[in-house]
Amino acid sequence: MLTYINTIDQTILFFIQGFHYPVLDKIMIIATSWGNMGFIWLAMAGIMTSNKKTRSIGLITLATLILGAIVSEGILKHLIQRPRPYTDFPSIQMLVDKVTSYSFPSGHATSSFAAAYVLSRYLKKYAPVFWTMACAIAFSRIYLFMHYPTDIVAGIILGLLCGKTVSYLYEKKFNNQPLPRIG
Repeated sequence: MLTYINTIDQTILFFIQGFHYPVLDKIMIIATSWGNMGFIWLAMAGIMTSNKKTRSIGLITLATLILGAIVSEGILKHLIQRPRPYTDFPSIQMLVDKVTSYSFPSGHATSSFAAAYVLSRYLKKYAPVFWTMACAIAFSRIYLFMHYPTDIVAGIILGLLCGKTVSYLYEKKFNNQPLPRIG
């Protein structure tokens, strides 16, 4: 079963490698940099916590990012220890710096989908922007040969679970009073 999954992962990964164009390379490098350490999501959460009207949303986003980082980066990567694609295929020309952490699950996908879930839930008007950013960041990791597709899928699922869990716990704490949806 794992051999079959690895074969599919590699097929998709190398298919995407056939579509490199200078403009797309630059876009993907920018998208991936937004996701480094959850930067764009932490910045949004920080801005929201400084505004009384959106403070709760910012705090839920921060809590979701923390949970995602603990589970993804702190636990799962060290348990699974999957090498990154460039380790398995060292002849690939990299467009970004290599990192020393493991590949599964993708921390970029986890943080992006965790934050996009929370932000879209409470700031519905901007949901298309959040989901587009999350998808661009996650896809950039495959495009830049940093992750296998299943790393991304696992990160997406984990991020959504983290977002849903923290939102649920927050609302339960306040007697089933959901946060007001803005937009």
